[in-house]
Amino acid sequence: MNKLGISLVLLCSFISCSPGSSDVVIYVSEDQVFSEPVLKDFERETGIKVRALYDTEEAKGTGVMNRLIAEKKNPRADVYWANEPIRAIVLKEKGVTAQYFSPQAEGIPFRFKDREGHWTGFSARARVFIAGLEGTGPTSILDYAKAEWKGRAVMANPLFGTTTVWVASLFSVWGDEKAKDFLSQIRANGVKISSSNGESTLLVTNGECTFGLVDSDDAANAVRSGKPGRMVVPDQTEGGLGCLVLPNAAVLVRNGPNRKNGERLIDYLLSPQTERRLAFADCAQIPLREGMETPPDVLALKSIKVMEVDYEMVSKKLREIQPFLRAWTGN
Repeated sequence: MNKLGISLVLLCSFISCSPGSSDVVIYVSEDQVFSEPVLKDFERETGIKVRALYDTEEAKGTGVMNRLIAEKKNPRADVYWANEPIRAIVLKEKGVTAQYFSPQAEGIPFRFKDREGHWTGFSARARVFIAGLEGTGPTSILDYAKAEWKGRAVMANPLFGTTTVWVASLFSVWGDEKAKDFLSQIRANGVKISSSNGESTLLVTNGECTFGLVDSDDAANAVRSGKPGRMVVPDQTEGGLGCLVLPNAAVLVRNGPNRKNGERLIDYLLSPQTERRLAFADCAQIPLREGMETPPDVLALKSIKVMEVDYEMVSKKLREIQPFLRAWTGN
């Protein structure tokens, strides 16, 4: 049997070819270890069977997104749980998503919602530094280009994951010329390129690098496990760029098999109890609502200066800069 035949058999097995009215099908880009317990709780509390398809680490969030696009004319999923909003925006542009204004979205700031109701953010990560314990350390992403840090900094490959979104955010905020110049300076300053945020964190905590920009969950987990590192929120001074915040996004799939169950699941994902659960989980995610109870090492949104970005512009830039990033990385 060829690869296409095998894929079709696996997909048919996954959804039993005809999801029942008491089911809901969700495609998930958030790490399974963090998302699955939330979905199991939803099952127990509602009696609705959740059929979940999880992205692989290798796909970096694009696997299930591409499947949703491929299935547009015959949708198999009801809900998409994106681990950042950019791919939700791509799906909206492709006509894959449906409007849904959840009553549970109350209290979530408007900057983290699609104004037309095609995605709603919840439980975010921030792009922060993991830094060594010695010395003063970095305070701004501009430190990547400073001579004092030459050859001592690391960043994940910008062709993948949240690092791609971060770079696209710089292009959207600064413009192409300034962003390209900054990346050229980083290259000239000897930045080490790692395979992932996890590897960047390891390179800092084992002393091979002095600092690296990673997701806040990577930094929080390193500190919690007693590794020699600390979290630094960058660009917090007056007039500074601010820290990029990337929420999860709940998306209703257009013409999915069970819209009502999909809406119920989205309501659950957007609820305060889900935000609290993800804050206390090892992913240490940041609630978007004010006043939520969190562990002391989880950042509070109101306590940080957030980078002002238009996620739709970031999504556009992300696609525009791919040729530049491939040349920059030598791929």
